Amino acid sequence: MAATSDSEAFVAFERVQKSYDGETLVVKDLNLTMPKGEFLTMLGPSGSGKTTCLMMLAGFETATYGEIKLDGTSINNIPPHKRGIGMVFQNYALFPHMTVAENLSFPLEVRKMGKSEREGKIKRALDMVQMGDFAGRRPTQLSGGQQQRIALARALVFEPELVLMDEPLGALDKQLREHMQFEITRLAHELGITTVYVTHDQTEALTMSDRVAVFNDGRIQQLAAPDTLYEEPENSFVAQFIGENNTLEGVVKEISGNTCTVQLDNGELISARPVNVTEVGQRTQVSIRPERVETNKERLQEGAHLLKAEVLEFVYMGDIFRTRLRVAGNDDFVMKTRNAPDQERLKKGQMVEIGWLPDDCRALDA
Repeated sequence: MAATSDSEAFVAFERVQKSYDGETLVVKDLNLTMPKGEFLTMLGPSGSGKTTCLMMLAGFETATYGEIKLDGTSINNIPPHKRGIGMVFQNYALFPHMTVAENLSFPLEVRKMGKSEREGKIKRALDMVQMGDFAGRRPTQLSGGQQQRIALARALVFEPELVLMDEPLGALDKQLREHMQFEITRLAHELGITTVYVTHDQTEALTMSDRVAVFNDGRIQQLAAPDTLYEEPENSFVAQFIGENNTLEGVVKEISGNTCTVQLDNGELISARPVNVTEVGQRTQVSIRPERVETNKERLQEGAHLLKAEVLEFVYMGDIFRTRLRVAGNDDFVMKTRNAPDQERLKKGQMVEIGWLPDDCRALDA
């Protein structure tokens, strides 16, 4: 999804900063706009500022500097309950003494809705999350996955235009988490709800989002569609944080348009796309994804690099083989190859020639 102009932004952070102690900034000069209906994920390690941004948007934290706008109106001084935003947390935050229906009725009663209107909205919300038969139960009578569905229904019941989710699937097991990822994404798109989702799980971010904002040290390092983030990281932090990644250290020897030559620390020369490197003599981390590395020369077109490698570990994983190699002095170089009849099963200690295409290789900041 393309960047949003300020005039059509539904959510906007304008030069927002946040400090808890008056000295250290946990969010630094954040500028971010979102169009209506977008599913945006804020992704990053602990302490990167993503949850603080979500809490400022919700109104539970106040920006130290800058302005947060919703549909063109500043919400800096509007209390949380008047922002009309749905919230889903990791710990569900359901009232244990209330039934499921009473939990869903609560945000509607706060909004002074009549009984028949409330009942209609509760039924619709429960049906949306496939929990229509559970209206009379209490949260303690539900599994974790069912409680999270009810928490989601409660966030949607008053039909908000914006829903915020803070690590909502963190407490669920892998299979249920993956199922809920698709459920949440489907609902958000079907209902046209603008969604801001916070997670440190990169797989979750890649599978659910229209765009992902990768946070580190209080700043957005890159904001892009999932495939762009993975295929075209703009710096070494994003390359390392999103997906599995191989790096080889070296020095830039030559730059010519969209190609540069890098001399690796073991003396070998390779070509790469220069990203975040601008001058000869600069240290660089060359980045190659494991699935772009090949041993089959027929699948490598002309212009591929070929390097000698020693097999340190070969792991059968069903659909793929994961091989750990020693390449140019790096003992943690990983190659992922699909399980196919023409794919050789390598043995520990075996010497092989591996390769990749220069376009799959990026010279990033060191």
